[in-house]
Amino acid sequence: MTELSLEGMALAPGVVETIVSIAVGEVDGVASVGPSSASGLRSVFASKPSTQGIEVAVGEDDKLEVSVRIDVCQGYVLPELAANVRKAVADAVASQVGVTVGSVDVYIDGIQFDR
Repeated sequence: MTELSLEGMALAPGVVETIVSIAVGEVDGVASVGPSSASGLRSVFASKPSTQGIEVAVGEDDKLEVSVRIDVCQGYVLPELAANVRKAVADAVASQVGVTVGSVDVYIDGIQFDR
């Protein structure tokens, strides 16, 4: 994503993706955001949330279009979990950036099982 300009405010690339990553990571049942390989050692040493697996684009109607790839924990109802992710992303972006989210596409790439 390139710089996002809104009513006298410019956001650097990665700012909205970070907000989305934090919001998704707080949803109960989400095991990891982005590719599973990104959640290993890198997440232990990273100082900020990974934005891999998150794409943000501005639609024709100036609403944001977000897609997010996640792994989920076993035992959750997937349509409900996806709905919770969509709501968390829309609420976080609206409250922190002041922009309406037009769509949130949720891709469930894997399920993590308790051992």
